[in-house]
Amino acid sequence: MRTACAAVGLPISTFYRRTRKNLAPPQVHRKRTSHRALSLAEREQVLSILNSNRFGDKPPAQIYAALLDEGVYLCSVSTMYRILVENDQVQRKTQHFAPPEYVKPELLATGLNQVWSWDITKLKGQEVEVLPLIRDYRHLQPLRCGLDDRRQRDQSTGKRPPRGDMQRQDIEEDHQLYIHADRGASMKSKSVALLMADLGITKSHSRPHVSNDNPFPESHFKTLKYQPLFPRRFGSIEDARRFCRDFFDRYNEEHYHSGIGYLTPSIVHYGAGEECNRRRH
Repeated sequence: MRTACAAVGLPISTFYRRTRKNLAPPQVHRKRTSHRALSLAEREQVLSILNSNRFGDKPPAQIYAALLDEGVYLCSVSTMYRILVENDQVQRKTQHFAPPEYVKPELLATGLNQVWSWDITKLKGQEVEVLPLIRDYRHLQPLRCGLDDRRQRDQSTGKRPPRGDMQRQDIEEDHQLYIHADRGASMKSKSVALLMADLGITKSHSRPHVSNDNPFPESHFKTLKYQPLFPRRFGSIEDARRFCRDFFDRYNEEHYHSGIGYLTPSIVHYGAGEECNRRRH
């Protein structure tokens, strides 16, 4: 055997080890049972107590504490859970209580001043400014934008945009107008809800934890903050107002928007879009 292994270049110890491995019967490793494990009768007793009328609606941790106060020790809390799992009596709460399904908001604007969108963003500066923006769905023109000093801003600030914008757009209070917003504190406040009810405005809100249900203001804020001239911080609120005034003037008068046929928002907002397209053709 040694000569044969030397002829094929195989160590003889490797040959014997492989031979013994192939001829030896497979070893069966039996799980060792602890001497402290509960017997079958004891496990059935614990299960009956867990399912009793007294403890049927309580978790194992509370059952464990209640029995200890009475001087009774059955097993640990983890053992109680193992017994319940073996009998298929443990399920996640999410399987029983599904979250409510919210309907995706769908608003259609076929003309001017039918659907507005409203949102608020912050601008960094020495005085923390807040920029509220109201935008028309149909013509994509910002109808109202302004800056408020956060330190002087009160709960009534959120009530000012709808009424002033309706007056500037010559909209009567009984006009059917929808205003869509996210679920911010200002948008869901009781004062804003009462004001819109008085003005005859129908509110619409985004779904919870969904960031793309109010896309137009969010896209506009990105256009504002991602332009090369946007500063990291504003020196004062007057500086921020001057910058935003110049930006919105350029956006309304000079920016050709792809969503409205490469027309400026002002042209479409004031009803000159068809005439401009006719001249182009």
